Amino acid sequence: MNAETLLTAARFAARAHHGQLRKGEADIPYVDHVLDVATRLAAVHPEDEVLILGGLLHDTVEDCDVTRDDIAEAFGEEVAALVMEVTDDTALPRAERKAAQEEHVRHASDRAKRLKLADKAANLTAIARTPPDWSQARMTEYVDWALRVLDPVRGLDPALEAGFDAAVAEARAVIARRG
Repeated sequence: MNAETLLTAARFAARAHHGQLRKGEADIPYVDHVLDVATRLAAVHPEDEVLILGGLLHDTVEDCDVTRDDIAEAFGEEVAALVMEVTDDTALPRAERKAAQEEHVRHASDRAKRLKLADKAANLTAIARTPPDWSQARMTEYVDWALRVLDPVRGLDPALEAGFDAAVAEARAVIARRG
């Protein structure tokens, strides 16, 4: 793992997400999310630099003024391809984007599936620890949807799946206490 490249990607993500905050009462900088995703991936796959870089950069095209070409120029074609594989089409309405994720993950590369496991686990942990201003029903719907997205990839990566399952359990417990 090239530490300089990793830190360059972390800086790139921090600058791209500058001023963005996570949903929730704590006003946590959005970059914490991508750092969480990359950390989850590095804990299980420390040798896979492309995967970890993808974790850091996975939301930059979707949520920021960053293009695929920007990522390819800075971090290579393989990283750019992974980022694009997990990037939602923001031109679609929210319900269609969610349905597209459910369908797409079935045909995604193993790296993209691993990244989705870490991403959804990070999102669920955030719901549990710094809940957004959502109703109990909306939080429950998010948990159920995350399971629909990722249940088809079960068997690929037991360690990441265990992290995802722990995040599901934590989110469900917090949602139940709030109800």
